[in-house]
Amino acid sequence: MKNVIKIALVLLIIIILIFAIKIFLVGSGNGWVCQDGIWIKRGNHNKPIPAEDCGDIQNEPTITYHNASEDLIQIESPLPDANVNQEFNITGQARGYWFFEASFPIQILDKDKNILATAIAQAEPDPTTGEINWMTEDFVSFKAHIKLPENYIGPATIILNKDNPSGLSENEASASFLINIGS
Repeated sequence: MKNVIKIALVLLIIIILIFAIKIFLVGSGNGWVCQDGIWIKRGNHNKPIPAEDCGDIQNEPTITYHNASEDLIQIESPLPDANVNQEFNITGQARGYWFFEASFPIQILDKDKNILATAIAQAEPDPTTGEINWMTEDFVSFKAHIKLPENYIGPATIILNKDNPSGLSENEASASFLINIGS
């Protein structure tokens, strides 16, 4: 009797693991997604294509993370798809290990991926102590001042790169998002 219960429990655990792996790998995101004005089938389903025009759907602005996540770096300003002038500040917070010597590099690219500007984000002083403590695993506030060419108007991509003094590709990480310059 005990062997039957053990076998049943093992089979139940195997079934639960298979189900969990399927959800993790395939995801529960079966449906249609609007991408660049075109309906794209996501997952394996037989749902009919939506009747409404895909171009009317506004997708939520996003931040693209490379070897990173919102748990490592958070942008406060500007937000994705924001309209900014040619001169603006980037603010947010990042984990201390995103910095090296209290700073990390930022690039601004035009729509053709040409560099419009580069800047250095600097760790900000702690509001309670007034000290800059970037050697921590906690979030540290940062600020960078950006000045773009006055004649540039249009879309741009902000890339916030984790400082990587080793140069090793496995230590590279970034967060990037689109903004609109001038309006």
